[in-house]
Amino acid sequence: MASGIVGGGGSLSDVYSSAKRILLKARDGIERLERFESSSMDSPDLASSVKRDITEVRSLCSNMDALWRSIPVKSQRDLWRRKTEQVGEEAEYLNQSLEKYMSRNQRKMLEAKERADLLGRASGEGAHILQIYDEEAQAMNSVKNSKRMLEESFSSGVAILSKYAEQRDRLKSAQRKALDVLNTVGLSNSVLRLIERRNRVDTWIKYAGMIATLVILYLFIRWTR
Repeated sequence: MASGIVGGGGSLSDVYSSAKRILLKARDGIERLERFESSSMDSPDLASSVKRDITEVRSLCSNMDALWRSIPVKSQRDLWRRKTEQVGEEAEYLNQSLEKYMSRNQRKMLEAKERADLLGRASGEGAHILQIYDEEAQAMNSVKNSKRMLEESFSSGVAILSKYAEQRDRLKSAQRKALDVLNTVGLSNSVLRLIERRNRVDTWIKYAGMIATLVILYLFIRWTR
């Protein structure tokens, strides 16, 4: 257990728990904003609340960064360094999602104002044409939202696969060390071959999952077009 203490009297574990709790709240806020967006609704108070949560997480992440460096045991220090980096990366991802939402919302407000100005000056056939334009613009926005959600899902998938690759490398290193130890104590060759076969099966499962993900993404892109 990390023994660092912050100014408010909380341990590194307490700071980490608080950061994860606020991240969960911010992620829920982002999802609610996107649902409002798909329903053509706006919630500036919710957006401000999410922004404050992300800022607070960044502050906690700075505290964690200072605390894990003071841990004397290297294995614990490395563990908390990775946890701190994960919190920081997730906060940055949520902040980017919020900025994209606010940018889209501002652009939609400008477009709505422009349409209102045009409708205010139009009448008769002109109003009918503007109505058609408005329907087409809504359809385009729907396509853009689908494309954005696909891109974000793809980015998340790439990040997850990268994490899995890193974990797989660490597990392979640990497995090699374990095999060396097992060889030393005279473990039978049949058990060793069973372990190696399991490793090959896991590798095939990983690649099959990656290929299936790419196929699904490709089919989704074709379907949305």
